[in-house]
Amino acid sequence: MDRGTVGSAHRGRLLVEVRKEGSGAVVTPVGELDHHTADLLREPLESCVDEGFSRLVVDCSRLEFCDSTGLNVLLGARLKAEAAGGAVHLAGMQPVVARVFEITGADAVFTVHETLEAALAD
Repeated sequence: MDRGTVGSAHRGRLLVEVRKEGSGAVVTPVGELDHHTADLLREPLESCVDEGFSRLVVDCSRLEFCDSTGLNVLLGARLKAEAAGGAVHLAGMQPVVARVFEITGADAVFTVHETLEAALAD
């Protein structure tokens, strides 16, 4: 598989790394995803869809917190990706982040994988 770094961005409590993975991209948010940091994730997710990546995997293994604003960013990316014929998969969610998805029912609209490796193999 072709693996190349597409970019990264950092603002306060959140770092977002993006790398190409075959015909898709792996987006890795590191830190806290909330009202103050949500745009830092929204921008690369939207860029990946706009650039034609058919499959986005969000590696949540290093995401320590996600509030409703962060959840809305991921839901918006999912809708945009699906409208373009793609998909957004989530991988490696920590229990505190997974709980937000369970409480809101958002886990039912995403394909969620235990690990990044499982998401990439699917």
